Amino acid sequence: MYIIKVKGKAKIPDYIQIRDENFVLVAYFRADRPMKNMEKFGLEGKEEELEALINALPFGKLQKLEL
Repeated sequence: MYIIKVKGKAKIPDYIQIRDENFVLVAYFRADRPMKNMEKFGLEGKEEELEALINALPFGKLQKLEL
């Protein structure tokens, strides 16, 4: 899976996109709110790691999601 942080403008907040190996969007959520249904993507128990990754992630750079 891949992750990208999208910069919001004006009243639109920053968002996180998680995409699968074919770059199909599988999750889309606000950067300042936790992702729901993490077990659906095999990320349960990795909330703290994901939060740290999101905080360090530069805007607009697609990265492989490895936790």
